[in-house]
Amino acid sequence: MEKIESENLLHRAFSVFLFNSKHELLLQQRSATKVTFPLVWTNTCCSHPLYRESELIQENFLGVRNAAQRKLLDELGIPAEDVPVDQFTPLGRMLYKAPSDGKWGEHELDYLLFIVREVKLVPNPDEVADVKYVSREQLRELIQQADAGEGGVKLSPWFRLVVDNFLMGWWEHLEKGTLAEAVDMETIHKLK
Repeated sequence: MEKIESENLLHRAFSVFLFNSKHELLLQQRSATKVTFPLVWTNTCCSHPLYRESELIQENFLGVRNAAQRKLLDELGIPAEDVPVDQFTPLGRMLYKAPSDGKWGEHELDYLLFIVREVKLVPNPDEVADVKYVSREQLRELIQQADAGEGGVKLSPWFRLVVDNFLMGWWEHLEKGTLAEAVDMETIHKLK
């Protein structure tokens, strides 16, 4: 985190929110072997676009969507055909900084992507400790557990920022079929 602070290092990231046809959100618990934020619960998938041509395409945020498709396979074993890149809806962007353990942390421009698909899951144990689908009410209960420190439940800082600032409203739009009304890819939300 010192290097991030002293050199103001920033990198691109993406966070995928995958819903099934019942509009339940797929969460993952990060593996114990993750360098940053091990064993915390978070959105479906979060990572970074690679410096490769297919993930640098800016038009229609195709590079970020390609990266999301790649990482869903890497982390959760979801085949590309289950998550076509044209089915991702980029909803917004946020800028945030979060320490992990003192040495490590994140300082990211995070692209937030929704997708609704029925998928086959084969989680990679090096990446993911557990997965579960949750309804909005079940997510509220999980947040209450994390806030109360019950059962060792912890949430990733980026996921918590999305929950606190956007997720419930976006989820409502998703259920109403009005998700396009929520899209704002012009604004970069600076969150703490």
